Amino acid sequence: MKRIIGSICALATPFRGGALDLDAYARLLDHQLDGGTQALVVAGSTGEAHALDPAEFDRLLSFAVQRVGGRVLVLAGTGSANTRKTIAATQRAHALGADAALVVTPYYVRPTQEGLVRHFSEVADHGGLPVMLYNVPGRTGCDLLPETTAKLAAHERIVGIKEARGDAERIAAVVKLKNPQFSILSGDDPTGMQALLAGAEGVISVAVNLAPVQFRALCDAALAGDAARAGELNAALTPLYELLGVESNPIPLKWCLHAIGIGTGELRLPMLPLSAQHHERALRVVGELTQLTAAVQPRHSSAA
Repeated sequence: MKRIIGSICALATPFRGGALDLDAYARLLDHQLDGGTQALVVAGSTGEAHALDPAEFDRLLSFAVQRVGGRVLVLAGTGSANTRKTIAATQRAHALGADAALVVTPYYVRPTQEGLVRHFSEVADHGGLPVMLYNVPGRTGCDLLPETTAKLAAHERIVGIKEARGDAERIAAVVKLKNPQFSILSGDDPTGMQALLAGAEGVISVAVNLAPVQFRALCDAALAGDAARAGELNAALTPLYELLGVESNPIPLKWCLHAIGIGTGELRLPMLPLSAQHHERALRVVGELTQLTAAVQPRHSSAA
């Protein structure tokens, strides 16, 4: 499988009237492909995977795979709190055409580190897809430690980790585990540039939903070692990172997508729309993004 690197979008899932809004989803997918995004995550945490029923997961993933048509890699979020359920979801994603599975650490149940080794190994052995580990302890209550990741990095079907702990010490520890079949990705927009400059190979990003051209340029610059250019682009995107953190993801994101004409902004309970106190700020940030897009022209196709 092609190595998963660069600017990667954790896609939002548009809803309209309580159902999937595939017209808006098509616009979002095209927005990413046109902007140079290098891989896509369907039904991850940003995609409100917890709120999708199995039929919706199938429809969303099959639609994305068909729309993308092999131009970039498609990862499916298949992780759950149970190994058997995760294997079944991964097998289903394989049948629907996903290229890899993004598998979050089991949430709520708080497994031991050896339990995590067993969990991910079983999914990799029996799920039918290459596995990208996903560590986000702030959401799951479970931290995949670097020494545990080191054991999993030796598995031929485990192809990398999305490390969403936004601290330099953790990134430095996992970057040492990089090998020809195991890539290191950041899962934290505000520290993504620093992770790339420290040796990570890509960022699975929320912000890229809104700013694919700018984020691709940032990743290209950082991966080329151009810290000055990367820093300039990162500074311009910082107001967006900060806005996307004012309420739980993807609340601010979906409001902003609606503001640029993609989707209704609808969420599913218990998520509520962005609080009115943030609307003026959000409109200002979205307006600034339009100006930044005009200044940063895409230099690559999405498949590059």
